[in-house]
Amino acid sequence: MNAYLGRAPVALAVTALAVTLTACGGSDGSDGSGDKGDSGAAVRIGLLLPENETARYEKFDKPLMEKKVALLTLGKGKVLYANAGGDAARQSAQADAMIKDKVDVLVIDAVDSKAIAGAVTKAKDAGIAVVAYDRLAEGPIDAYTSFDNEDVGRVQGKALLDALGDKARTGKIVMMNGAVTDPNAASFKSGARSVLDGKVNVGKEYDTVEWKPENATANMAAALSALGKDKVVGVYSANDGMAGGIIAALKAAGVSPLPPVTGQDAELAGVRRIVAGEQFMTVYKPYAREAEAAAELAVLLAQGEKIDGIINQVVSSPTTKRVPAVLIPGVPVTREDIRTTVILDGVYTPEEICNDAIKAACQEIGLK
Repeated sequence: MNAYLGRAPVALAVTALAVTLTACGGSDGSDGSGDKGDSGAAVRIGLLLPENETARYEKFDKPLMEKKVALLTLGKGKVLYANAGGDAARQSAQADAMIKDKVDVLVIDAVDSKAIAGAVTKAKDAGIAVVAYDRLAEGPIDAYTSFDNEDVGRVQGKALLDALGDKARTGKIVMMNGAVTDPNAASFKSGARSVLDGKVNVGKEYDTVEWKPENATANMAAALSALGKDKVVGVYSANDGMAGGIIAALKAAGVSPLPPVTGQDAELAGVRRIVAGEQFMTVYKPYAREAEAAAELAVLLAQGEKIDGIINQVVSSPTTKRVPAVLIPGVPVTREDIRTTVILDGVYTPEEICNDAIKAACQEIGLK
């Protein structure tokens, strides 16, 4: 079954945003006067991304959002960008600087959802709207756009369960979750657990500090030492970066054949490992949909438009109830799905994926 089915509610929500912007004059060719109520206004969007360990932020999120803001504002909109490099204090300082610079809207992918709450409150006090992006920040946020993170976890858990087959009951799995400072990590874990609990034996489970691959490598080495390398039949990895670290530890321990390892983000290295048969699957998240939805929300808020009447989804954080939200489903990717997902969407070309090391494997699955 094509995993792209089921995207309709998201498409409708994003289309509603686009229609609203068109009605305001942003997509019909009008030249705009530059006032805040005009889609051609010179709006300034502050974009704060959390880290650069994960390839997606610099390669996809930032340029996609810049392109969409430019389109919606007839080239008059500007995205001011900062990356926190995984440092929550640095991100708060970056937010403070943008508030002082009087941006119209902040789009924040929080390093630490709790630590950013103070900056969100400062923005609100300064009359600056805040869109929580990819991770649900605490504080008085105005909107949220992300992927359906519990569903991502369910997709990962189901894929692992399917890959294990009869081995699900005969061995142990290791769960390599993300950082506790990231609320998405808890959602991924919850979704995966809803599928796996009662059907597998979890031998070891880790919340991986800062999502770092090297920390996942150390955790996996410790798990193999504690459980025995012959007892581990599968690994739940919350993302591709950690999957790479996990597979490095498995190889270093001489585990062969490699057990199924999950992932997320469809990073190029992860896709290559899937082609090579080292990583079982990843979850492709259509970043264009997420970034475009965030850009549309930001431009609407910058123009002083109300958004709660055009979005039929809401979420709640510990500090803000019923936040208008656009939640986008993820898509499972195994060897069989690469052509109909990341290649079809133009994320990668076969030439980008199929380096010399995996040319034979690419030919085997029809990518070259």
